[in-house]
Amino acid sequence: MEIKLNMYHAVAVAAVLFWLGGYLTRKVTVLAKYCIPAPLVGGLCFALVNAGLYAAGQPYIIFDSTLQTVFMTIFFCTVGFTVSLPLLKKGGKAVLVCLILAIIMTLLQNAVGAGTLLFFGKDPRLGLAVGSISLIGGPGTAAAFGPELEKAGAVGGTVVGLASATFGLVLGSIMGGPIARRLIVRHKLEVPGGEDSGQGNMESESFATTSPRFVKGFMLIMLGIGIGDKFCSWLSSVTGLTFPAYIGAMLVAALVRNVLDGAGREYPGDEIETIGNMSLSLFLAMAMMGLKLWELADLALPMLAALSLQVLLMAVFSYFLVFRFMGRDYDAAVMVGGFIGFSMGATSNAMANMQAVTRRYGAAPAAFFVIPMVGSLFIDFVNSAVITLLIPILGTMA
Repeated sequence: MEIKLNMYHAVAVAAVLFWLGGYLTRKVTVLAKYCIPAPLVGGLCFALVNAGLYAAGQPYIIFDSTLQTVFMTIFFCTVGFTVSLPLLKKGGKAVLVCLILAIIMTLLQNAVGAGTLLFFGKDPRLGLAVGSISLIGGPGTAAAFGPELEKAGAVGGTVVGLASATFGLVLGSIMGGPIARRLIVRHKLEVPGGEDSGQGNMESESFATTSPRFVKGFMLIMLGIGIGDKFCSWLSSVTGLTFPAYIGAMLVAALVRNVLDGAGREYPGDEIETIGNMSLSLFLAMAMMGLKLWELADLALPMLAALSLQVLLMAVFSYFLVFRFMGRDYDAAVMVGGFIGFSMGATSNAMANMQAVTRRYGAAPAAFFVIPMVGSLFIDFVNSAVITLLIPILGTMA
């Protein structure tokens, strides 16, 4: 029994849940203390109520996710606009180190997933669905590669992948802020320029702008999304790899940004960032409220074992290795929160984790440059290639 909300109702509910999450994070000390993102709090409240209705045999709520996809694409397109070649050249070393760590995590997740499923006598290709497909890749990659697994003979690849991605989204958000905070407190890390140096609370920020600048920023985003959709289709046909739909929008946005920079034209950076933050909040609230938590109860023992090991792996790897190799400073601690976010769920989780931490402690500009570059751009290419190569290899072991 279902009550279906159309896309307009859904986005209205998401807005209310965002405000609810903000209210709860201000009033509930533990939520603020451990930097739990407001959209996650509001969305999970909805998901828990929905799960209670389902368990009681009452009508539960589903909704049209069209606008969720739109807000996701808008957000990732705005991330693409942050890719400036001069900045990339300047911060290229940090991006490269973070990318190497993410590649290692991709391989480890698949080794843990496939190894655990093999230990229980199951198809190791399903281990990819509880590995980098659903964790590094997130729900979008799980939805894209699930049918590919089933086509290869791994029955249930889509369900396993989406259920694991749901698990990862929740744990990636819950783990990121507290672990980053633990590093900041334990190592007594200082915020560069002091705690007030940050653009900590996005709601209290102000900057000089005009309507034409917002219009220009919005139109540039629409341009990136439109051309990017076609480019993504072309890229998939040329390479034979499956990429998330937002990749094209990000690449086109990066190209447009650097063309504007090269031509010396004005770039409405603050306005595009604001549009991205609004889209992120709505997308994450909708993603959380759409979780069917009761599906986690249907996970078989091998999946639960694999996902438990993935959580342990992520906690140890990020706390000891990511923090160390990213510099052992405040920015590195914030990057740990972001790394956990995109390695367990999605880049939107990473950004929300980092925003929650910086709202409390102060700005971390290096983290906000490195994590989106790696988590939402480079690692998706690597992950798609790794998965595509491993499916036939693991098929020989099935």
